[in-house]
Amino acid sequence: MTEATTTPSVLFVCVHNAGRSQMAAGFLRSIAGDRIEVRSAGSMPADRINPIAVDAMAEFGIDITAEAPKVLTTEAVQASDVVITMGCGDACPFFPGKRYEDWVLDDPAGQGIEAVRPIRDDIRARIERLVAELV
Repeated sequence: MTEATTTPSVLFVCVHNAGRSQMAAGFLRSIAGDRIEVRSAGSMPADRINPIAVDAMAEFGIDITAEAPKVLTTEAVQASDVVITMGCGDACPFFPGKRYEDWVLDDPAGQGIEAVRPIRDDIRARIERLVAELV
């Protein structure tokens, strides 16, 4: 963030941009509103969002059905103040001056709702802490 008046921006990156990063982006949009700019991307994006992740978020009244997995670009990293990775390893470009965090979270791919709920809840708690730090 270059100025106090600049809206901070966060980029969530996971491999498929279909589960963890989409849930994180959904929570951040819901909790922070327009106080934080939200992006998400994947190093190898899936064809569609994980339907179980959609269902898990719907339990909180957050609709992520309109989202689509997006490919990670250098531009998205450059445009973000905070880059949060979730299991994509070294696929994310590194730029000095950015805040990087790696959130170790289970991959919800192929799991049922009972297994995805704790992942979702962990993401929500992390997002609440992130919002408290950034706004």
